[in-house]
Amino acid sequence: MKLVACINHVPDTTAKINVGADGKSIEKTGVGFIINPYDEFAVEECLRLKEKNGGEVIVVSLGGDTHKESLRKALAMGADKAVLLKDETTRDSVSVARALADFVKEVSPDAVFFGKQSIDGDDAAVGSMVAEMLELPSVSVVVRLDIADGKALAEREIEGGHEKVETKLPAVFTAQKGLNEPRYPSLKGIMAAKSKPIEEKIPASCAAKVEVMRMSRPPAKNAGKIVGTDAGAVPELVRLLHEEAKVI
Repeated sequence: MKLVACINHVPDTTAKINVGADGKSIEKTGVGFIINPYDEFAVEECLRLKEKNGGEVIVVSLGGDTHKESLRKALAMGADKAVLLKDETTRDSVSVARALADFVKEVSPDAVFFGKQSIDGDDAAVGSMVAEMLELPSVSVVVRLDIADGKALAEREIEGGHEKVETKLPAVFTAQKGLNEPRYPSLKGIMAAKSKPIEEKIPASCAAKVEVMRMSRPPAKNAGKIVGTDAGAVPELVRLLHEEAKVI
């Protein structure tokens, strides 16, 4: 099987994010970046399918040279090949999907994997967009997947339960937490990843459909109010909830 995992390089979940001087992007100085956590499930699923069925795992990322850090982690986990679609410009979801779709069409894999969403943009749209652009079936928020005989049986999360979907390959899947437990790169894998080449390609430009006009931090919360420390404070608390907060 030929398997492609599309990964993103995102701010660490523990990082403190500030708005940049341009007012339209984040300030990257002092911010650590990691492989998008949901994309780790995508990479792991590709590796497990390769171990079961044989084949090749290709990881691809769209961005600048810093994205090589996440590509090398995927290589250290066990991916066979890494490709950087090199583009330092800021792209919206549509233009990101277009570049990834062009790459996927070129390599013609049996299955394509994404994390269910990237924690920076958080729109959970790119995977489904790529499937639409390539006219491939797609299954999102997958928590269980079985592939055999050119078909896939996927279990996905829906509101209030799970849904089972069967589809033919090739197809696009977006991975949800719970699909697997991503492995830690071994020392041998880390050392091997350092010497593996990362192929660079220049993606075609694509007009954005969305423009960021302004970025700002959420407004500070109002200070709390303590109305008492015993049961005698209950009437006043009820009054405030009714007259000021207007929640009852």
